[in-house]
Amino acid sequence: MRSCSATRSTRLFLAAAAVTALAATTACGPEDPAENGAATPTASSSSSSSSDGAKGEAPAGENATDGGGTAASGSKSNGGTGGESASGTGDKSGYGQSCGTNDLDFTVTWEAQPISHYLITAKAKSGITCYLDVNTPSVSFGSGADGVASPVGQGGEDPIKLSGSSVAYAGVNVKTTQGEGGKQFEHIIIATTEEDPNPAQVELPDAPTVDKPIVTNWSTERGETIPRVI
Repeated sequence: MRSCSATRSTRLFLAAAAVTALAATTACGPEDPAENGAATPTASSSSSSSSDGAKGEAPAGENATDGGGTAASGSKSNGGTGGESASGTGDKSGYGQSCGTNDLDFTVTWEAQPISHYLITAKAKSGITCYLDVNTPSVSFGSGADGVASPVGQGGEDPIKLSGSSVAYAGVNVKTTQGEGGKQFEHIIIATTEEDPNPAQVELPDAPTVDKPIVTNWSTERGETIPRVI
């Protein structure tokens, strides 16, 4: 009887232990992320986020590229129009480039004969070779529309190559009206084109009265740049 009772107690103990072990395994299994792969979605989400972060940086890269492209385009445009970068260094290689205002040095003198007028002389800066593709300079006095000189279409060569000691001339008649009307100005504003963003402001030899001014075309011959009212 004792042997049988002992054997039965042993079996009950083993069965209880087995149930306890099974319960422990069932309880721990689902909560262990290492065993059920719960960590995998988190890693995948992290990778996706990292990838999205990289994509988020792509526009900045593109902007940087665009910025570089813009700079290159600006340089090309400046080179083509005689921009600031070329003028700033005073060095421009190649030929066939349009003269920008910054590529040129201007002087203005008073000419009394045969008709009193102002003579503009344009010369390329040192190291620059360019062409005056636009035949007539943009000339004005002050910022008002009434101070803009009207072209009279006299003289002119298209295009004019400026390099070294070669020069181009244009004549300005500051007052084409009778009477005492007009305004006095001490400076003249000159640009190679109306769209040039960097016009030159040149001091005049005196302070003339300006009223309905006119300007001739560029020419390599001074005699062709005497402005006459037509």
